[in-house]
Amino acid sequence: MAWLMIGLVWLLGAAVLVGAGRFARLWSHGRPARIDWTRGLLALPRRYLVDVHHVVERRPGAGRMHVLAAGGLLGSLVLVALALVPPLGHSRFYWALVLLVSLGGLVGAALVRARRVPVRPSYLSGGMFNWLAPVLAAVTGAIFLLAACQVALPAALLQQDITVFATGLLAVGAVGLLAVFLSGPMRHAFAGSTWLVTHSRPARFGGGRDTALRPLDLDQPVLGAVTPGDFAWNVLSSFDACIQCGRCEEACPAFAAGQRLNPKALIQGVARAMHDDGWASYTGSPAPNAPPVGGHGGMDSPVVGVEAMIHPDTLWACTTCRACVEECPMMIEHVDTVIDLRRGQALMHGDVRPGAAQALRHMRDSAEPGGRPLSERADALAALDVPVLGEGEETDILLWLGEGAYDRRYGRSLQALVRLMQHAGLRFAILGAAETDSGDLARRLGDEATFQMLARDVIATLGSRRFSRIVTADPHSLHVLRNEYPALGGQWTVMHHTALLDELVGSGRLTLSARDLPPVAWHDPCYLARYNGETEAPRRLLSAACSRTVEMERHGTRAMCCGGGGGNPVSDVDAQERIPDLRMGQAQDAGAQIVAVGCPGCTAMLEGVTGARPEVRDIAELVLDAMVRP
Repeated sequence: MAWLMIGLVWLLGAAVLVGAGRFARLWSHGRPARIDWTRGLLALPRRYLVDVHHVVERRPGAGRMHVLAAGGLLGSLVLVALALVPPLGHSRFYWALVLLVSLGGLVGAALVRARRVPVRPSYLSGGMFNWLAPVLAAVTGAIFLLAACQVALPAALLQQDITVFATGLLAVGAVGLLAVFLSGPMRHAFAGSTWLVTHSRPARFGGGRDTALRPLDLDQPVLGAVTPGDFAWNVLSSFDACIQCGRCEEACPAFAAGQRLNPKALIQGVARAMHDDGWASYTGSPAPNAPPVGGHGGMDSPVVGVEAMIHPDTLWACTTCRACVEECPMMIEHVDTVIDLRRGQALMHGDVRPGAAQALRHMRDSAEPGGRPLSERADALAALDVPVLGEGEETDILLWLGEGAYDRRYGRSLQALVRLMQHAGLRFAILGAAETDSGDLARRLGDEATFQMLARDVIATLGSRRFSRIVTADPHSLHVLRNEYPALGGQWTVMHHTALLDELVGSGRLTLSARDLPPVAWHDPCYLARYNGETEAPRRLLSAACSRTVEMERHGTRAMCCGGGGGNPVSDVDAQERIPDLRMGQAQDAGAQIVAVGCPGCTAMLEGVTGARPEVRDIAELVLDAMVRP
């Protein structure tokens, strides 16, 4: 009977390979992708055991559960399959190893079940996911009984009875395992491995960072993604790699505010469109208040639309903050998916929200999202005698003002920064009326054509001037100039103003005396922390400038968005609450009476919160107040 069970394991393995081939054939309908197979395959163990588990272990107990459940199942099956080799199959020590590994699998199955009782958390999906624990228990339990017979039950009759029962249990478990592989959570095993090997951003592994959007070839017949087949084939595998753990859902500011987006449902919507099996198979939380859709799918059918899988409102609710990406254990690129779909809507159908359409028209007509005169951008600095860098001229630092400079409130932040730079004796200048929009907003809205037009103008303007580095107080400008312009030919050293001020304090060119202020909390801008990994310089500055600082629960690369990114403020997004209201509530929960910011978008969003709230101050203002004057 032991040989029959071993045969069942081999048969299960063959069936799984056939199912894997089915998935591979489906993914092959996607666009070609350039893959470094050797590097990816060699890196798979580390990517899985280190990078994936680094994120898995953020949820208490999840790492232990995953190791026992996945390791116990896979290890048990492999060991039983290898028992076909006579020296192994006849060794009681070998079967003792099988016993130990399968016991781990049983414990793992119990942990999988435990997190769904007595009530399944809302972030976890139901349906076939509820069958995962029983299936794991059946397979590993059957193997445990088989191993126990080989190790500790010499009585032939008792051994035979138990083995017969174990064989039946294994057969039932194998059928269940195959079902959850083909149509449920276990497809993640093959799809996830494929995605980890062929990841579209391999530089993210090993603690790296890769957040720049890829340029679009505007001569291609299809721009962005309209159907599932418009995604690269390896990206299609990432949609099947989703285990529906709900971490992205928990982290998403749009979901928390009741906007019509759930990043988990978004990824599953594309997956369901790819498999053409409708929304009935999805048993997780939907996008809040999203209108119903027709649910029609297919590899060549539109993904977005009232008759498709994803409602257009869902697409425009994203702030592109990358909180979902940061929390995804399978390192799925939700934001890339959103931008690809937005590109398809904007460039193939001309379909963007009215407010966004107006901003895009202004950018095309006057190189400024608000349609304001370029000559007025630096009005807030008129009294500070800041030099304007003309064509052919040279300076040490080019101060990039960004769109926020038009706002009177943010003008005070820029004034503080300029005074600090002047006090430190820096040689710097601005572009004045020659500074046009960087195109960041156009790119996040999916209008790659307008972005590339604006980027070419900026590259030409900067190319006619000489400077050592660019400094900006706008993390969105920082990101696009530093990380996204190089692909178009613009290469410069770009710094955020917190990094510059930290450098000046560290070198002694600025001396600070910490002021006795109420508790101050630093709000990490998404495009500074998650996109660029810069979290420490602002905190060093605050510690030097303020006597009391506190941390919000969500901070650093896991901080909550202010709601001002991704074109959200111009996209007419419906919501139950405002994202900045939620963020200010988190600041109050931490005991902060002042929230320090370093982004014009964050300043505008957080200062727009009504009622009793902490004061909002740019970090440059706090540093200026703490500066020791001669």
